[in-house]
Amino acid sequence: MSNRLLLQEITRTESRNAASEALLVWPVGALEQHGPHLPVGTDYLTIESLTRQAASKAAESVPVIVAPTLPFGSSHHHLPFGGTMSLSTEAYYRTVYELAESLIISGYRRIFIVNGHGGNNELLQLVARDLALKHPASLAAASYWTVAWDALVAVDAHRPGRLPGHAGVFETSMMMEIRPDLVQSPLPHRDNVASTDPRSFYRPYRTEHHGSWQAIDGYSDSPDRATPEQGKAYFSAVTDALAAAMIEFYEQAKISQAG
Repeated sequence: MSNRLLLQEITRTESRNAASEALLVWPVGALEQHGPHLPVGTDYLTIESLTRQAASKAAESVPVIVAPTLPFGSSHHHLPFGGTMSLSTEAYYRTVYELAESLIISGYRRIFIVNGHGGNNELLQLVARDLALKHPASLAAASYWTVAWDALVAVDAHRPGRLPGHAGVFETSMMMEIRPDLVQSPLPHRDNVASTDPRSFYRPYRTEHHGSWQAIDGYSDSPDRATPEQGKAYFSAVTDALAAAMIEFYEQAKISQAG
């Protein structure tokens, strides 16, 4: 992508001039264990690559600035495995809130937070809600797999295995596309893997069980089913869907702020 889309590559004057009209896109990830075969930076690397590519596509239609990726998330459930840097629920909410608020104070009025780690999801939505109540700004927050759910189901990303899962077929395939040099062999195998319900990422209720991550050794389904071809298809589906969502949000925000 063009460096002129990256916040860290422009001057304060350029940022100030762009802020009132631009869509500010902010990718957020995590640094946490991803099984014995993927790097701990999987969520960080994936969301940065997806968001930058999607922003490049969206920039053909609307003005876009991409903020630096937040590499840390709320990941305490992965601490038992090592290789994890995590913020507590309260600290993560406050960190994202204050960083996003600083962007608003800097003049940005349309902010889209794109998430790459499941443990961040609900907290990011609360940040968007709370900041929009306090400031004259429009905010969106979403995990990339929920934005691209229908597109991913259309390319069979929901079977066999969990979508998005954790260090399973889906994420392993994505890393084969983004950073194949960081995927280590042998890839773990697991039998009797079920497919994900294609209707939605969300279930009627959320369940949490103590020790559940240790019981599955920190990864879902069977990563050895992953392929580079799947990763390429998933990457394309996600970036197209994210770009469309960015443009849609930008247009909605313009209408709302004009009123």
